[in-house]
Amino acid sequence: MEFKHYSVLLEESLENLNIKPDGIYLDGTLGGGGHSYHIASRLSDKGHLYGTDQDEDAIKAASERLSEFGDKVTIIRDNYENAVSRLRELGVTGVDGIILDLGVSSYQLDNADRGFTYKEDVPLDMRMDRRQPLTAGNIVNEYSETEIFHIIRDYSEDKFAKNIAKHICMAREKAPIETTYQLNEIIKAAIPAKMREKGGHPSKRTYQALRIALNRELDVLKDSLDGFIDFLNPGGRLCVITFHSLEDRITKTNFKKNENPCTCPPEFPVCVCGNVSKGKVITRKPILPSEKELSENKRSQSAKLRVFEKAK
Repeated sequence: MEFKHYSVLLEESLENLNIKPDGIYLDGTLGGGGHSYHIASRLSDKGHLYGTDQDEDAIKAASERLSEFGDKVTIIRDNYENAVSRLRELGVTGVDGIILDLGVSSYQLDNADRGFTYKEDVPLDMRMDRRQPLTAGNIVNEYSETEIFHIIRDYSEDKFAKNIAKHICMAREKAPIETTYQLNEIIKAAIPAKMREKGGHPSKRTYQALRIALNRELDVLKDSLDGFIDFLNPGGRLCVITFHSLEDRITKTNFKKNENPCTCPPEFPVCVCGNVSKGKVITRKPILPSEKELSENKRSQSAKLRVFEKAK
């Protein structure tokens, strides 16, 4: 299957990266190379683009797509949480811009074998990096009811989280839950019929929660943002595209903290904590997709772009 991925908020991201032809850039979530292609095409022979992704299919697709740029592009298979250390190993001391396009790619959703979709009957997988042994099937069959409840509640904010977790644990006592359709039926039974009529597919929230937990998506984001800001050259920019409120909240809070890290009580006349601002938030409100983009790609609907600029 061809690796297809619509580059969300493409023009907005490129504009906010302030690309310098001789600059060094990092695409932390390479995917099919959509954003990267347009960054690389704006670089001179002195410029360089690094791309990281943990998905082997993405690495393969991006390598083909970016091959025309030759050694102007370096592709690394790894989770973006390790990007800074991997670039330091290569002798890179800082970059002029970083882009993160979070969440799951269209290819991962549309390729049924990957087990991200609730629309096809396939084994429960959902791994972004298939080198890791743990799958969504392991979580569903082996985690305690309390753990499953917390995953669904915390990562999807589903008000039926407790009941879904209970139904999963009751069902697996009879037989292992191995496929997406088996899980769909269990979730359906846990949500009142009246509530199933609104808010889209009843499995949507649970699948999102399992995927986030399995791939440690929020932890990776939380643990990476400070390091990315520190790795930016003066005036460099970090662009983060999120797809749900939890990711957006983490990004917004982090940017705010890096802009104003002072921990002194408000009544103090002067700052004594010694925390120094690392730069400024460029987007007071997130940048949203245009009407044109929404008409072309409905998956852009929940996308938000936030931008931070390192102090010059």
